Amino acid sequence: MSNSDASAILTTADLSEAIRAVRTLLDMADIRQGEVDFEALIRSPDVLEHVCDVLPDLEWSASAGKEDGSSEAGDNPADCLPIRVFDWGRPLDRAEPFIAALGPDPAAVRWDLDAWLAVPEAGLEEISQKYAYLTLSVNSRDLYQSEPSQDHTVHVHARNRNGDQIARVHWLADQVGGRFTGRVERAPL
Repeated sequence: MSNSDASAILTTADLSEAIRAVRTLLDMADIRQGEVDFEALIRSPDVLEHVCDVLPDLEWSASAGKEDGSSEAGDNPADCLPIRVFDWGRPLDRAEPFIAALGPDPAAVRWDLDAWLAVPEAGLEEISQKYAYLTLSVNSRDLYQSEPSQDHTVHVHARNRNGDQIARVHWLADQVGGRFTGRVERAPL
């Protein structure tokens, strides 16, 4: 298992602004074989219903622990609320419907990219799949939903052997009208 550094580049109360930023950043990445991963804390039956419409075979466990219910055990998630979602490797087109289904519940949606593309005019080389990720924290400021908030934060993960991580983070932030806040979280991948 490896780790990545997730740098916060945009925090906004406007979810549509955060989604526009994500779309802009995805346009700067190689996403041909990309996937999306979901982590969330679902507390309400209404949100659960909407999320299950988007991801019918949702992977989850009871917030109190797997012994109190899980998809693995075939339990009914509605009987186990609140639940934690850890659902990985979904098609990219599931991301925005999942975000729309969340209502006020916190989540992290991570796009696993094939690469951050080279930007020769900025002196940035391509960054391989191993370090090319993008995360949107919805209704939370952090990757793990431990800082619930009414705003949303876009994080970029970028690292390569030549050490242009900070230059890449600043460049990506500039492209979406954000700025690197200096806040970096360690993200297990």
